[in-house]
Amino acid sequence: MNHRSWMRSQGFTPEVFDGRPVIGIATTWSELAPCNVHLHRVAESVKRGVWQSGGFPLEFPAMALGETLLRPTAMLYRNLLAMEAEELIRANPLDGVVLLSGCDKTTPGLLMAASSVDLPAVMVTGGPMLSGKYQGADVGSGTAVWRFEEELLAGRMTAEECVFAEGCMARSNGHCMTMGTASTMASMAEALGMQLPYSATWPAVDSRRYETAQRAGQVIVDLVNSDLRPSAIMTRDAFENAIRVNAAIGGSTNAVIHLLAIAGRLGVQLDLDDFDALAQDVPTLLNLQPSGQYLMEDFCYAGGLPAVMRELGGLLHGDAVTVTGRTVAENVADAPCWNREVIHALDAPFQPAGTGTAVLRGNLAPDGAVLKQSAASPHLLKHRGPALVFDSPEAYYAVVADEDLDADEDTVLVIRYCGPRGYPGMPEVANVPLPAKLLRRGVRDLVRICDARMSGTAYGTVVLHVAPEAAAGGPLALVRTGDWITLDVPSRLLTLEVPEAELELRRSQWTAPPPHASRGWTRLYTEHVEQANTGCDLDFLIGGSGSAVGRDSH
Repeated sequence: MNHRSWMRSQGFTPEVFDGRPVIGIATTWSELAPCNVHLHRVAESVKRGVWQSGGFPLEFPAMALGETLLRPTAMLYRNLLAMEAEELIRANPLDGVVLLSGCDKTTPGLLMAASSVDLPAVMVTGGPMLSGKYQGADVGSGTAVWRFEEELLAGRMTAEECVFAEGCMARSNGHCMTMGTASTMASMAEALGMQLPYSATWPAVDSRRYETAQRAGQVIVDLVNSDLRPSAIMTRDAFENAIRVNAAIGGSTNAVIHLLAIAGRLGVQLDLDDFDALAQDVPTLLNLQPSGQYLMEDFCYAGGLPAVMRELGGLLHGDAVTVTGRTVAENVADAPCWNREVIHALDAPFQPAGTGTAVLRGNLAPDGAVLKQSAASPHLLKHRGPALVFDSPEAYYAVVADEDLDADEDTVLVIRYCGPRGYPGMPEVANVPLPAKLLRRGVRDLVRICDARMSGTAYGTVVLHVAPEAAAGGPLALVRTGDWITLDVPSRLLTLEVPEAELELRRSQWTAPPPHASRGWTRLYTEHVEQANTGCDLDFLIGGSGSAVGRDSH
């Protein structure tokens, strides 16, 4: 009576307490996260579906992590969102949950939470923005920003033109409409079986986005009634499907870190080398920025993710179960492709097999590093050059316009102390722009090496996620300007050409940087965060503890 009486203060009629499934709607809505600002409207559609199917929907807020504004990076707070949402889902009397996400880290954060609690769950992402339009051409959010930044540095674009272009890129609700991390992780949620078919690609302002949300409200009640939980959906086979789909769509390298973290919550055995091995025989089928030409709106109208998954056919585990209650093969059996310029056929791919994410190893990255081949320059995939080293992106930006900067097209830019502990939070700073003097000469790419990440919207020959990171004493901390570095992507090698004895001497002289904080979340994070090669979760959050809340779980 006590609990019901307080709930009655919201005006609910008595029959909603008759034992019907209580469905939580975890929303990451916030005006501080532009990609998620429409999720209140999405939640209303979910509620309609829950009511339709005889459930009792209750909306509650979780952290909004907008990479657009949050500093130093939203990645610093992904694990905090996962921890907060996990505790909210477990502590409240919920039978199932619908997860509303949008910007990059909200999708993996909520999936991590749902994995640890393991109550029936459905993901609903907020959808991409409409295609950007600038000077009569399509422009992609993020991808165009990096290009415009280079044009500005090179003097080929004015500040006034940049200001005008801002409004041309972001002209509706939704997340990035390139294959950035938001679009990638929406696709990963669908490929894992946690999101309804076609959900990843409907534009945020398309009526079918809300229709899909209403259907998700119906589906979550079915999942509760059938007791189909995330652990039964996100199996090893599901993760293998997601990795192969990521290769086929030219997905973000950030998917590596997020999928590893989600798998860790479920106890699914997954490691960094799986991303290379499983993608070796998968061609890139999707012609989408930053690897290609088109945008998410085009992808949607061409047939969406089901068309890609149907094309992959036997490369996927077709018998993997999904939130629809049907298998992957059943979901995509009749998925049409309407535009082969956007979604290429398996026997006529956009890029050949083996052009997805490469996992590199060597004395500079003993625990691994990654490179997005589809967004790299072919002539730099085998390269040897002298290092130009900076201990922060800020230090590099201070000299990027210097005409006397000792850099040419052979230079290997090394930006370090940007990893999980180092920055902290492993921001998307690895794809620094080229030196202005080289841009003016027409140089369009350099090898860049960093222990941070780059946006999925970015491009270039950028070695990312170097592990162990510099702040943890990894070999990246020992590189000096002038050292020669060899990148050999076909052989999957990243080599610092310095004798081991010299490296040992440098290691003995190295001092760890001071901690970033003495209190609060940042201290907790930097003391417990894992390295990039295992997913950057906190060591005490790996694994799950189920839906019970302990002694008061009655």
